[in-house]
Amino acid sequence: MKGGEELAQLVLKNLYKRYDNQEKSLFRKKKPPNDYAVKDLSFSCYDGEFIGILGPSGCGKSTTLRMIAGLEAFTAGDAYIGDIRINDLKPKDRNIGLAFEDYALYPPLTVYENLAFNMRAKGKSNEEIKKAVDYVAPLLKVDDLLETKPPALSGGQKQRVNIARAIVRRPGLLLLDEPLSHLDGKMRQTLRHEIKRMHHEIKCTTIIVTHDQMEAMSLADRIVIMKDGELQQMGTPLEVYDNPTNEFVAGFIGEPPMNLLRSTIAAAGSGFLFTFADSDLRVEVPERYDSLIHHGMEITLGVRPVDVRVAKKETAGSFVPIAFYENLGDECRIGVRVGSMLLNMATPDAVYFERGQMVQLEFKAEKTHLFHPGTGERIR
Repeated sequence: MKGGEELAQLVLKNLYKRYDNQEKSLFRKKKPPNDYAVKDLSFSCYDGEFIGILGPSGCGKSTTLRMIAGLEAFTAGDAYIGDIRINDLKPKDRNIGLAFEDYALYPPLTVYENLAFNMRAKGKSNEEIKKAVDYVAPLLKVDDLLETKPPALSGGQKQRVNIARAIVRRPGLLLLDEPLSHLDGKMRQTLRHEIKRMHHEIKCTTIIVTHDQMEAMSLADRIVIMKDGELQQMGTPLEVYDNPTNEFVAGFIGEPPMNLLRSTIAAAGSGFLFTFADSDLRVEVPERYDSLIHHGMEITLGVRPVDVRVAKKETAGSFVPIAFYENLGDECRIGVRVGSMLLNMATPDAVYFERGQMVQLEFKAEKTHLFHPGTGERIR
């Protein structure tokens, strides 16, 4: 496998990982026998693509990254970089750069020597090392820190150095394991922009693992969403936001998350209505669902907070009470009670409501989603 400027296409085929009582890991707690941390995971990414692996803690995303890097053995399955099967390749032979959540810098060494360390270990000349450091340091804005030692750096600066060290030898595949989780909100946003800019500059195939959907949505060309070790959906940020494949993806993507309301379909004339237990609220069912539903059918109705609003004009429809109101400056968030369920709304309009105030709602019918209440899968 060539180093330098080469890009990498990554393909994972039916990947499994199980931790048993005999297997030890430096990176995580052991799992009970027969409990798969990763189950039948398959996906691929293109040369130069930015992939986000997103999911809650314990879903297997970091385990997947470590298997790609060669720090964990596969229980089953195959992985390819380009046309080379990497299952049995040592980490140093995979042409991979890896930046962990923890910075793991060498305190006695300057930033320059931290960046140069791996290249020195590979026997690169001082001239090659200087050329590589001089190229990478400005990309991560650490060129003015080269003579500084890690104890004198802030958290954001340490993470910049950490990422710069991962890409200084120009790997074909760059792996980032929750690189922003230790930083405060403003620094995370700043470094997020810099990672995106760096990716476009070096055109390196990049995979970032995160539990923060904002990071995945803003950075990645496509997102892999995992739960309990299994792939739930893979698509562009817009695809997973607008067309979630199941309730988990619908509720995980979006801030605030999608409202998921248990509903019973009721026939009404030539059409149907969404009805809700212990609530007088009735919502007209879009005609496009008519062939999928029937009177008395139980479903879960999904609607984004931005796709439902308080009606501006009073009509003959039903009223629901305001449960809470929050003005966040750039938007207002409103919650209403629908029986025992809470429905959230988000609007940029400058509005104000009192708790307990009775209001009517308007749904964007074309933006609603139906899910099976038993399986959680989307009804298409």
